[in-house]
Amino acid sequence: MNKKPVIIGIGELLWDILPSGKKAGGAPINFVYHASQVGAESYAITAVGNDPLGDEILKEVGQAGINAIAERVDYPTGRVLVELKDGIPSYTIIENVAWDHIPLTEPMKEIAGKADAVCFGTLAQRSEESRNTIQTFLSLTPPHAFRIFDINIRQHYYSEEIIASSLEKSNVLKMNEEELKLLKRLFSLDHLSDENACRWFVEQFNLKFLILTAGDEYSLILAPEDSSFIKTPKVEVVDTVGAGDAFTGVFITAILHGKSMHEAHQLAADRSAFVCTRPGAWVTR
Repeated sequence: MNKKPVIIGIGELLWDILPSGKKAGGAPINFVYHASQVGAESYAITAVGNDPLGDEILKEVGQAGINAIAERVDYPTGRVLVELKDGIPSYTIIENVAWDHIPLTEPMKEIAGKADAVCFGTLAQRSEESRNTIQTFLSLTPPHAFRIFDINIRQHYYSEEIIASSLEKSNVLKMNEEELKLLKRLFSLDHLSDENACRWFVEQFNLKFLILTAGDEYSLILAPEDSSFIKTPKVEVVDTVGAGDAFTGVFITAILHGKSMHEAHQLAADRSAFVCTRPGAWVTR
């Protein structure tokens, strides 16, 4: 592909309030940040408040090289309180914030038609308004586009219905080990090994790729006729915030740039490991 691929993250844009201070984040936006770092034309579709935190986060998004299609709404800009224990984050997510109220606008519809890839998760679908926007947006993307469901389970903000409908609309599934355990339980697959359960999802939902990240142990990528397994590079971990998003953003961008699945997997694993050596999700190298 000669032109830059158009890669979109739709959903939560928020401030991660870390022990070291606040940093811009939100899984779909972390995804497009890392895609932009490796040669994508990246767009963040979201909503922020009519408040100073909204002004500030949109400025950060622009400085990071991401195109924001962000509505200003009469709800506060999103915040997440992040606690770290041995570098592993836990989250307290503030409710009824701007990204719970993402309206579907004409500029959003227009960019949907140009998408080469779009990433979405469960968290921004916790509210009916944003869920309707996300699911309609997905229906407007071209047939060739990667529709990446990064399940991204947070607290109680998911349901079996949302997971099932999202799987039906996606052709790439990204999850970690804990999320795989949840999916195995929801779909009555506990009798299968992790790898065979992953293969079941590839076949059942006609996925182009399934991405499983297992922290500091390994990552596995399955396609209908191929697979790739890489042990996680060993690094000095500062925190793991955004590491999975970096993995997915780099992998999909590399695929769209014509890399093989195995080449794209190695680039993704290396980038994800590097992100763990720096605080926060938006890092440069």
